[in-house]
Amino acid sequence: MTTDIVRLPSTPFGRRSLLRGACGALALGTLPGLAQAASGPASETVLHIADYKALDGLALEASGNAGSGFRSQFAEFASGNLIVEAINAGSIDVGSSSEIPPAFGIAAGARLSIVAVVKDDVNWQVVLVPPGSPIQSVADLKGKRVGYVRATTTQYYLAKMLGEAGLRFSNIQAISLTPSEGQAAFEQGALDAWAIYGYSVPFAIKKGARVLVTSNGYLSGNYLYLASPDALADPGKSAAIGDYFLRLRRAFAWRATNLERWAQVHSAAIGVPVETDLEILRKNSRQRDLAPIADADIASAQNVADTFHQLGVLPKRIDIAPAFDRRFTDILSRPLS
Repeated sequence: MTTDIVRLPSTPFGRRSLLRGACGALALGTLPGLAQAASGPASETVLHIADYKALDGLALEASGNAGSGFRSQFAEFASGNLIVEAINAGSIDVGSSSEIPPAFGIAAGARLSIVAVVKDDVNWQVVLVPPGSPIQSVADLKGKRVGYVRATTTQYYLAKMLGEAGLRFSNIQAISLTPSEGQAAFEQGALDAWAIYGYSVPFAIKKGARVLVTSNGYLSGNYLYLASPDALADPGKSAAIGDYFLRLRRAFAWRATNLERWAQVHSAAIGVPVETDLEILRKNSRQRDLAPIADADIASAQNVADTFHQLGVLPKRIDIAPAFDRRFTDILSRPLS
């Protein structure tokens, strides 16, 4: 197999750009050519895969599962909304995101299918308070300055936490910030609390920040693998996606049983101390895995979309169920050899 790492030019993600690329309803269900695809992708098939820095592509390489009978071309993206844009534009065949970007894409008319579910950690998506803060509960956030990242999981779980405490976004001073902006504001004392994720969390904790509450119980931990309906309609590419998913499952299983080795490889790739990476991996709520679509996954994605509509961020209510395509259930369910 030839694996290429490229950076694709991306266009701004937005309602107008997505609508210009939309050419009709989503291609769903069992498509012509799926039976022929079962024999495997042809050697000339090129699968265009969206990835994030040092994530699934690196796991394939580190675990020895990169080899295949078709050519893979990986493109590195910084966010899921850009992956949705690229899938809609036809420059990417398959890629993953949180549950949020597909909802916005579908609302704007994007052509995409949801074909698998990544199960991942939720312990490192939290609400932090500064050292010495008197805040002891979510209810104490009333009237306080709370940073979050708009239209991401942080806005979703913050809304859910507030609702459980009998509050709304309007009851706090909600401040939308990028992660880097949020870090600066938090460290300078401009925030009373900060809803944030990833490596910002352990770094802030090392500087004295306290976790007020984690998103465990608020977030599903689901990340969705998306595919282009055109790629699914192509027998060679559909088979290549299935092969890719099978190899990813093996790579994730290797990761889960080789955390120290993965931390060494991963930390070197992203430039963080290996001890920090290993700490995160060991304290994850679960290790990364790839699963077939279940009814609960569809309900979770619908709940996310409904929440953002209620918050006034998603312009209209959508029915997300028709975007789910279960054609890879067998590949995603079979025992790993």
